[in-house]
Amino acid sequence: MLNKYPLWKNLLIVLALIFACLYAAPNLYPPDAAIQVTPARSGAEMSEAVLTKVRSALQERNIEFFGEEVTGSTALFRLTSNENQLPAKDAVQRLLGDEFIVALNLAPTTPDWLLNMGAGPMTLGLDLSGGVHFLMEVDMDDYVKSKIANYREEFRNRLREEQLKYRRIQIEDHKLRISFVDAEVRAQANSFISRTYPEFLQENEDKGEYADVVLAITEAKIKEFEDYAIKQNLTTLRNRVNELGVAEPLVQRQGRNRIVVELPGVQDTAEAKKILGKAANLEFRLEAEPGASRFQTEEYAFRNEQFRTARLEKAIIATGDSVTNAQPSFDENGFPQVNIDLDAKGGAMMTQVTRKAVKRRMAVLFVERKPKTTYELVDGVETPKTIQIVEKSIISLATIQSTLGNSFRITGLESAEASELALLLRAGALAAPMYFVEERTVGPSLGKENIEMGINSVVLGLALVLVLMAVYYRLFGLVANVALLANIVILIALMSMIGATLTLPGIAGIVLTVGMAVDANVLIFARIREELGNGRSPQQAIHEGYNRAFITIFDANLTTLIVAVILFAVGTGPVKGFAVTLSFGIITSMFTAIVLTRAIINWIYGGRRIETLSIGGQS
Repeated sequence: MLNKYPLWKNLLIVLALIFACLYAAPNLYPPDAAIQVTPARSGAEMSEAVLTKVRSALQERNIEFFGEEVTGSTALFRLTSNENQLPAKDAVQRLLGDEFIVALNLAPTTPDWLLNMGAGPMTLGLDLSGGVHFLMEVDMDDYVKSKIANYREEFRNRLREEQLKYRRIQIEDHKLRISFVDAEVRAQANSFISRTYPEFLQENEDKGEYADVVLAITEAKIKEFEDYAIKQNLTTLRNRVNELGVAEPLVQRQGRNRIVVELPGVQDTAEAKKILGKAANLEFRLEAEPGASRFQTEEYAFRNEQFRTARLEKAIIATGDSVTNAQPSFDENGFPQVNIDLDAKGGAMMTQVTRKAVKRRMAVLFVERKPKTTYELVDGVETPKTIQIVEKSIISLATIQSTLGNSFRITGLESAEASELALLLRAGALAAPMYFVEERTVGPSLGKENIEMGINSVVLGLALVLVLMAVYYRLFGLVANVALLANIVILIALMSMIGATLTLPGIAGIVLTVGMAVDANVLIFARIREELGNGRSPQQAIHEGYNRAFITIFDANLTTLIVAVILFAVGTGPVKGFAVTLSFGIITSMFTAIVLTRAIINWIYGGRRIETLSIGGQS
């Protein structure tokens, strides 16, 4: 007679199914379409006046909304229709201007009791409903100009070290003009520059009383600068995306000076845009001494005190490019600060300058490129036009008490600013400034259509399999159908638990899992039929059918699992999504096809004497 599973095994199976149902349940609650409004500047508050403006903008466009939520400085407005997301975003952004970021969002509707258990829905990929597409362009012209400015400071120091007297060094477009006292000194300088700076082409010019040399950077060096800037910005953007915790992002180069960023499954798109688009950097400069020439100094306002200014030297000690680590913390008085570590070059320069500047004050200048949107009439249609502006403001001006080295701290920040600045610096400074050329959110209609097509394919395939199994294998077919449904629930639960991103290829993996799960049961049932044909009793046939089919099923699934692991290791984006779904599908189909169906069949036939089995082909 067929032995039933012991009680503990049955309880374990039941608990696994209950667990799977609970963690798959959040996927039954689709998110609401929403717009999210966030101040562009960290630390700014969401006022009632801003909320009133948002409500009026939506009401003027006859856009229905509900469930208004304000969390800290972020406001979320849920919309009754997905089709209203883009019009709502455009209307609110136009009204609020560049001081606020208005982004599309998906507001979760999962009940709190499920969230408290740690259950949440699967993240949908960019090809379904969540995510945003950015096309960013690197401002190479501005970057090359900054490199020329660095060369000017370097030439000043090196020419002094070589005791080559010059009158002035000027920047002319992408060239440097160095004026010497006479032709003899210029000849010595030409020799020195040729040996030390082969990346410059030299041309002598005599203008008035000075002997000039014009240095033009070579095309090969400019190309080298561009490649470095793109590579560094790619690395920085990838680091920033990782800091945001985005699932399966895409950050890749497009053409000579553009970068594509796709962020699937993002909930807080406003934060993503703020972090990715902000070309924030730091400049460490000494405060100008009294009587210093205005040609060598610049005046800047303080970031949090617009009416307070300070005059700084133009010479830059170090920039955010030299930062190797940055962590927010609090000083001895409980005020926010950022602890900064510099690389060897930046630390050496900081030590060299501050050694001679003890008791002077050093400023930390926050450099930020911000978009400014204006509206122009083009063929009678009001069209937005975005330009980039550079804002520099002082965030700290403190007295140098002793020589600084590789590690020091920045104070005078608000808590939100300290965290954001640390994130930006830790993720790496952008080598060259960037701006958004294109921002495209994958519309809800595209996602909805893709999801419906994917679900229809799963439902159709599942329905055909269920009918075929029930007709051909009778009661055993119904047992296999129960196991098949359980397999899909367990698979969805596992993917939800690990936060996997579901894409169209992932849905294809689910369809394939359905076929694989049934295939295992077909092998078992065919083996049971064969054993019955060989004269075995029904109980013996069931026992031998499961035992002998197991090795075949295990071998077949193991080889498929190896392929799935390889796909995950070497693939990217959608291929990884397919590999993850397939891998989990193999594991769950093994469990349901062998363990679960065996438990159900043992419950039906175990512990009693039977003459026939309802498995088709038998009387």
